[in-house]
Amino acid sequence: MLILLNESYLQALDKITTSNHWITLVLMFLLFGIVLLKAINLSRLKGSIYSLFNINFIETESEEKTNFFDFFQMVFFIFSVIVISLLIFNFKIYTLPASDASFYSFLSVFFSLFCYFLLLKIVEYLCIQVFLIKNEVRFFIISKSRYLNTISILLYVALVLSQYTNLKHPYLYYFTGFMFLIRFVFHVVSNKNLIFKKLFYFILYICTFEIAPLFILFKLMF
Repeated sequence: MLILLNESYLQALDKITTSNHWITLVLMFLLFGIVLLKAINLSRLKGSIYSLFNINFIETESEEKTNFFDFFQMVFFIFSVIVISLLIFNFKIYTLPASDASFYSFLSVFFSLFCYFLLLKIVEYLCIQVFLIKNEVRFFIISKSRYLNTISILLYVALVLSQYTNLKHPYLYYFTGFMFLIRFVFHVVSNKNLIFKKLFYFILYICTFEIAPLFILFKLMF
């Protein structure tokens, strides 16, 4: 009987180890992404990490005419999407324990979010070009992107702590919600002149491009 119990215990451990192994690899891949960002441009990485508290960095980015298609920002974009995908996947497994916890299930979440964020970037770019408002909204677009970079780094740290310490999952989700709320507040405050002058269009933008697509994605995932 004792041998059978030991064998069952070992099998359970093997299953847990196997199911979590790919998460460790993804977190290591994200760490490599941070190292790559540091190698590309250390000063921009530091500025991105502290951009919530350093508006001068965003103003400098805006004045230097950097764009989404530079290599540094593309790497950060993929990093952010993977982090958010891991958080959503983690939340899905927590709320729906019977759901598939495999790497392939995570990939479906990642590709859904990747397509959403990429399409959002493309639509934003096309609207800016068509309506000739590049100079007016440049700071708005860059600040939104850089604030996402900042919270992505912080959420990555939270994911690592959640995975390898006794940090309870609800705290991870509360922290995630808090960080996105902070990002929204800082974004509104730093763009208050533009937003309050065009309040109707800002609300329309939030509902059309930020809330509605994410609501549809969550309905499809859960």
